[in-house]
Amino acid sequence: MRIIALSTLRIFWESNSKYADSTEPTLAWYRYALKADWATPTDVKRDFGNASILKDGRVVFNIAGNKYRLVVWINYAYRVVYIRFIGNHAQYDKIDVQTI
Repeated sequence: MRIIALSTLRIFWESNSKYADSTEPTLAWYRYALKADWATPTDVKRDFGNASILKDGRVVFNIAGNKYRLVVWINYAYRVVYIRFIGNHAQYDKIDVQTI
């Protein structure tokens, strides 16, 4: 998969030292997703059973033991993952996951 953009993740963990614990789990997700070949939402669920599949290609991943949420939009036809949001649960609760 092609992932756009690692810089979004980097900005998150570098923006505040209290998010530093998200660095390794997020990079682990990133490395795994780079090598994945997700053609359908079922492929994502096969690899990440706790991922939440939403409408229109949106997927929510639990990161660092469910301490953080990662929202992506996947264009399955072109095998591209667009990172839309990463944050803790309080930050996640403030967004509309379908429009972010």
